[in-house]
Amino acid sequence: MHTVAILYPGHSAEDEFPALEELIPNTSFPVIHTWEGSTDHDVEALLALGSRANLVPSAEKARSLSPDAAMWACTSGSFVYGSEGCREQAGWIQEAAGVPSSSTSLAFVQAVHHLGLSRVAVAATYPEDVASHFARLLEQDGITVTALSTYDVPSGEDAGLLDEEWVLETARAADLTGAECLLIPDTALHTVAALPRLEEILGVPVLTANQVTAWQGLRLAGHPARAEGLGTLFSH
Repeated sequence: MHTVAILYPGHSAEDEFPALEELIPNTSFPVIHTWEGSTDHDVEALLALGSRANLVPSAEKARSLSPDAAMWACTSGSFVYGSEGCREQAGWIQEAAGVPSSSTSLAFVQAVHHLGLSRVAVAATYPEDVASHFARLLEQDGITVTALSTYDVPSGEDAGLLDEEWVLETARAADLTGAECLLIPDTALHTVAALPRLEEILGVPVLTANQVTAWQGLRLAGHPARAEGLGTLFSH
């Protein structure tokens, strides 16, 4: 059994992790909630959400579970720190949890590079000023953002209420001109069940937040991160 502790803010789409356990053999994704308040899509609020003071106590709780790895399962609460800041953030978690650790934003970067790609379109739930930080982080890691679409969803709780059809329509509306894949950030958004249809509709790899979080955590835990029904990423 490979156990990846999931540090998750608020309550929105954390039910995707038990679903992932059913899809990926010999895995466990225990969820530790790092934050009980609203998860607003606002830069200052997100900096607080991803602060050392907020993450370390949860990472220490994760240590008590004896996991094989730990993941900060929040895209916006990591990318607002920038590329270097993201890596420092993962270091805080690793020190407190005592196991290899990363975050959703870093997982997106690793996943794109793992697939041998460098040009991506992004369809983001966030307001433009927040989403621009994600685009900047990708660019800092050598990934060209060919198009960025934003949807002004005010919080993670609001994103968690959006259904599969919303995800599919958002993906269909994305400008894929010159892009090799589509990225859909936000761990508050339910996307796992939609992955096969997304790739079938678009004809390119699709990377979503909880998908890449699980993938990166499993790789850190020594699991092959291969499974059916979870898109191109889990078949390479």
